[in-house]
Amino acid sequence: MRIEAQGRAPGWVLQHEGWLIFLLGTLAFVAIPLSIGSVGISWDTVNHHIYLGWMADHPRFDRDYLAASYQSYQYPYLYWPIYKLAMAGASGMTAGIVIALMHATAIPATWLIARACIPGEDWFDVAMRGTAVLLAFMAGAVLSMFDVTSNDLVAATPLIWAYALALRPVSRPGSSLMWVAASGVLAGLSVAFKLSNGFMALAMPILWLWPAGSVAARIGRCVLAGACVIASFIAFYGYWGWELWSHYGNPIYPLYDGVFEPLRQWLGWHR
Repeated sequence: MRIEAQGRAPGWVLQHEGWLIFLLGTLAFVAIPLSIGSVGISWDTVNHHIYLGWMADHPRFDRDYLAASYQSYQYPYLYWPIYKLAMAGASGMTAGIVIALMHATAIPATWLIARACIPGEDWFDVAMRGTAVLLAFMAGAVLSMFDVTSNDLVAATPLIWAYALALRPVSRPGSSLMWVAASGVLAGLSVAFKLSNGFMALAMPILWLWPAGSVAARIGRCVLAGACVIASFIAFYGYWGWELWSHYGNPIYPLYDGVFEPLRQWLGWHR
């Protein structure tokens, strides 16, 4: 037997539903460091995360070699807040709250995805959207981010927003190309933050082609978004990529270093 909450939800609930989910979710996220009273300090935190934040503030290519192993060359700028909190002597609770607020930026995007997939206006639909957002953050890999300094969820947040904006023409037919372009920009930003996000960004063309329209319109959306991905990645990763190229002849060092060897030889570049 199937039991459903019957009846349309009040207009004020539907109008402010996203904000209510965001508020409740943020309070839940912040409650974690408040209840624990600290944030975990691991080997990665001291020798990797804080070091990369230091690199973001003061590049040390000419002083350090493999200081944090090959993790030394990861994109460092997302770790800058952790470094600054540590240098300011912030308490574990304060650092945990700041990290929780950074994680909370993924909540509205998750709700937008749920609304695109569950567009109804009944109480049952409202409840299912809330449940979908809850389940999205209940996975073990996600929960493990809330009491440590890892930035995987923060790096993935632009990609979640990219998915959400790509689905906007589905939930709101007639939406402008601005949302598709913004989706591409955010996907490129997420890949710049963490190169492995590129494998998940490969699914984006499916979403850009999904909304209704002629074949030409769908292809046009996909080309526009794809161009925005490339431009965004270059804009946000370009400086760090140039630093790596200048010192190691590989803009994504140490990954795929052999692939860049022919280019280095052609350019006469030597380490």
